[in-house]
Amino acid sequence: MASDTTDLFIIDIEYIKPLDAIDALIADHMAWVERGYADGVFLTSGRKDPRTGGIIIATGATPEDIEKRALNDPFVVNGAAKTTITRFLPSRFSEGLQAVFANAG
Repeated sequence: MASDTTDLFIIDIEYIKPLDAIDALIADHMAWVERGYADGVFLTSGRKDPRTGGIIIATGATPEDIEKRALNDPFVVNGAAKTTITRFLPSRFSEGLQAVFANAG
Protein backbone atom coordinates (compact mmCIF):
# COMPACT_ATOMS: atom_id res chain seq x y z
CA MET A 1 0.00 0.00 0.00
CA ALA A 2 1.41 3.39 -1.00
CA SER A 3 1.88 6.06 1.60
CA ASP A 4 2.39 9.83 1.39
CA THR A 5 5.12 9.51 4.02
CA THR A 6 8.23 7.43 4.23
CA ASP A 7 7.95 4.66 6.78
CA LEU A 8 10.64 4.75 9.42
CA PHE A 9 11.65 1.95 11.73
CA ILE A 10 13.19 2.31 15.16
CA ILE A 11 15.38 -0.71 15.86
CA ASP A 12 15.88 -0.72 19.62
CA ILE A 13 18.77 -2.98 20.63
CA GLU A 14 18.87 -4.07 24.27
CA TYR A 15 21.91 -5.87 25.65
CA ILE A 16 21.05 -9.03 27.57
CA LYS A 17 24.63 -10.15 28.22
CA PRO A 18 27.42 -8.35 30.10
CA LEU A 19 29.44 -5.68 28.28
CA ASP A 20 32.46 -7.99 27.88
CA ALA A 21 30.28 -10.24 25.68
CA ILE A 22 29.11 -7.16 23.75
CA ASP A 23 32.67 -5.90 23.31
CA ALA A 24 33.74 -9.29 21.91
CA LEU A 25 31.12 -8.88 19.15
CA ILE A 26 31.47 -5.16 18.46
CA ALA A 27 33.60 -5.49 15.29
CA ASP A 28 31.09 -7.90 13.71
CA HIS A 29 28.17 -5.71 14.82
CA MET A 30 29.78 -2.59 13.30
CA ALA A 31 30.36 -4.44 10.00
CA TRP A 32 26.64 -5.33 10.06
CA VAL A 33 25.79 -1.66 10.74
CA GLU A 34 28.00 -0.53 7.85
CA ARG A 35 26.16 -2.91 5.50
CA GLY A 36 22.89 -1.28 6.59
CA TYR A 37 24.23 2.13 5.61
CA ALA A 38 25.70 0.81 2.35
CA ASP A 39 22.32 -0.72 1.48
CA GLY A 40 20.65 2.67 2.06
CA VAL A 41 18.47 1.32 4.88
CA PHE A 42 20.07 2.86 7.99
CA LEU A 43 19.73 6.63 8.44
CA THR A 44 21.33 7.09 11.86
CA SER A 45 22.54 4.91 14.70
CA GLY A 46 24.27 5.04 18.05
CA ARG A 47 24.56 3.61 21.51
CA LYS A 48 22.30 4.42 24.42
CA ASP A 49 23.53 6.37 27.43
CA PRO A 50 23.87 4.61 29.78
CA ARG A 51 25.36 1.84 27.63
CA THR A 52 22.50 -0.66 27.70
CA GLY A 53 22.07 -1.05 23.95
CA GLY A 54 21.62 1.09 20.88
CA ILE A 55 19.13 2.66 18.50
CA ILE A 56 19.03 2.52 14.71
CA ILE A 57 16.63 4.56 12.59
CA ALA A 58 15.96 2.78 9.31
CA THR A 59 13.88 3.31 6.17
CA GLY A 60 13.49 2.10 2.61
CA ALA A 61 12.46 -1.46 3.43
CA THR A 62 9.39 -3.45 4.38
CA PRO A 63 8.69 -4.33 8.02
CA GLU A 64 9.63 -7.93 7.18
CA ASP A 65 12.95 -6.81 5.68
CA ILE A 66 13.75 -4.75 8.78
CA GLU A 67 12.90 -7.67 11.08
CA LYS A 68 15.05 -10.06 9.05
CA ARG A 69 17.92 -7.56 9.06
CA ALA A 70 17.64 -7.03 12.83
CA LEU A 71 17.69 -10.78 13.46
CA ASN A 72 21.00 -10.96 11.55
CA ASP A 73 22.73 -8.50 13.89
CA PRO A 74 25.67 -10.44 15.38
CA PHE A 75 24.59 -9.27 18.84
CA VAL A 76 21.23 -11.02 18.32
CA VAL A 77 22.63 -14.07 16.49
CA ASN A 78 24.99 -14.69 19.42
CA GLY A 79 22.34 -14.15 22.10
CA ALA A 80 23.96 -10.99 23.48
CA ALA A 81 21.07 -8.65 22.67
CA LYS A 82 17.42 -8.57 21.72
CA THR A 83 15.67 -6.09 19.46
CA THR A 84 12.33 -4.36 19.37
CA ILE A 85 11.20 -2.84 16.08
CA THR A 86 8.73 0.01 15.99
CA ARG A 87 7.26 1.17 12.69
CA PHE A 88 6.90 4.92 12.66
CA LEU A 89 4.89 6.92 10.12
CA PRO A 90 6.20 10.50 10.29
CA SER A 91 3.69 13.24 9.68
CA ARG A 92 5.98 16.19 10.49
CA PHE A 93 9.70 16.81 10.48
CA SER A 94 12.14 19.68 10.57
CA GLU A 95 12.92 21.55 7.40
CA GLY A 96 16.46 20.16 7.46
CA LEU A 97 15.16 16.61 7.13
CA GLN A 98 12.73 17.42 4.33
CA ALA A 99 15.23 16.53 1.58
CA VAL A 100 16.11 13.24 3.29
CA PHE A 101 12.48 12.16 3.34
CA ALA A 102 11.78 13.40 -0.15
CA ASN A 103 14.51 11.07 -1.48
CA ALA A 104 14.06 8.09 0.87
CA GLY A 105 12.16 4.90 0.30
